[in-house]
Amino acid sequence: MLSNSNFIRQSLELHLFFARIMKEHSFFLQIGFVQRDSNLMVKADMFRAEFDRLLVDVISLSNGVVSASVLESGEVVTPFTLKAEMASSYLTGVNIPTSLTRAEQELRPLDLSKVIDNHMLEERVVMINNRAMDLVKALAEFKTMLLSNVLNCRLFTNNYPLLIDHILREAKFYYNLIQKLQNREEVVLEREAYVEEVFWNEIMAEHSKFIRGLLDPTENDLINIANDFGNEFTELEAQSKEAMDKTIPISKVTNDSLKATIEISKFKAEATKGLIECKIKSIIMPLLGDHTLREANHYLRLLKIFEKGSMY
Repeated sequence: MLSNSNFIRQSLELHLFFARIMKEHSFFLQIGFVQRDSNLMVKADMFRAEFDRLLVDVISLSNGVVSASVLESGEVVTPFTLKAEMASSYLTGVNIPTSLTRAEQELRPLDLSKVIDNHMLEERVVMINNRAMDLVKALAEFKTMLLSNVLNCRLFTNNYPLLIDHILREAKFYYNLIQKLQNREEVVLEREAYVEEVFWNEIMAEHSKFIRGLLDPTENDLINIANDFGNEFTELEAQSKEAMDKTIPISKVTNDSLKATIEISKFKAEATKGLIECKIKSIIMPLLGDHTLREANHYLRLLKIFEKGSMY
């Protein structure tokens, strides 16, 4: 059974990463609708605002409570997040609260005295977890409805059907992780490695394919690089599934995935910088670049844990 201190820390670390991801999903949906569907814009904006409020409360509890490895990983914020938000807000007219990013930049790492036997903090985290589950479930239902309508030609959006399916899977994944924490389930490292590597290798492959498809047709070099990453991570996803079936050792897949994720993180960092500085021709919102970079950084931290063989 998960200890109280680990329950508190892991819950807040999870929300610092995923609540921001969910609020940005809502933003990407919001700006993708056409004028006819202004009601859906409003609905997506409401979800974005709800996740902003959730993140405010998570940040307020996180100072001195989350680990340095998470804060330093680039999965909570990157050196580009603030500028990406400002540029994306300017381009869309959507008010993105950059104060949250500034607050996250100031978070201090774990001080054990703040979490050991802190029953009041534990109760607040339980409430935040329940609130997050309700919110993520509602957002997943919204995404499911959108995907169904897009596939049945009842709705047009500038977001690929695969992107909507992609962000729906991420919402479901987040929900399941919160549920495990609420049940105080201990992490079994090897089992976790199989599940996470199958999931995130697929996510990295799809990121690469989205980037490829959103670049201007004249950006041949970047298109080819993105395409190569897409093929590489599709192969790694297949290998992860083989490892799950015990066909090949998970350690080999972890090592290969680590090398590939280091490289795609560098690529996404350069691309995000290029988008912010208007040096790349594309229809990629700067915040989408930073969003995919944070996901790569999150996966990179997990892979390093799996390689080392210890969660702590």
